[in-house]
Amino acid sequence: MTVLDIVKGKDNPILRIMCKPVEKFDADLKSIIFDMKQTLKKAKGLGIAAPQVGLDIRAFIFITDYGTKKQEVREAINPEVIFASEDQTIGEEGCLSLPGQFGNVYRPNEVIVSFFDVTGEKHQMRLVDLDARVFLHELDHINGVLFLDRLAESLIL
Repeated sequence: MTVLDIVKGKDNPILRIMCKPVEKFDADLKSIIFDMKQTLKKAKGLGIAAPQVGLDIRAFIFITDYGTKKQEVREAINPEVIFASEDQTIGEEGCLSLPGQFGNVYRPNEVIVSFFDVTGEKHQMRLVDLDARVFLHELDHINGVLFLDRLAESLIL
């Protein structure tokens, strides 16, 4: 078990890159994902993306059904959004890479997404509300976008 160092700072170059797709679903990937899960657990976040631990791969960990009996930690490898609702909600976001910074961001209320798990099995999910927000926040990370880039005008906290 390894807890990884979290990359910090809005100008850190690794946080601003378009990450490369994962091509091999092997023992190395399983190890990376395991370490990311341990890092997320220690950091007490709702998600963490590969660039936040210094890795240039399209992978992140996110929690669904937060605070319920159905809460689950999932990995999303090579994720895509298939559908995003036009209806959006504003919500407060923060980031493990930007400690102490929070702001309001508009996100779709509902998304349908596809991604692979660590074994290479493809999944498709409908995510709503907080689950959709967390997924999209982490997806932004692997696309080189930080929540600060999406702040609603005059709603910075």
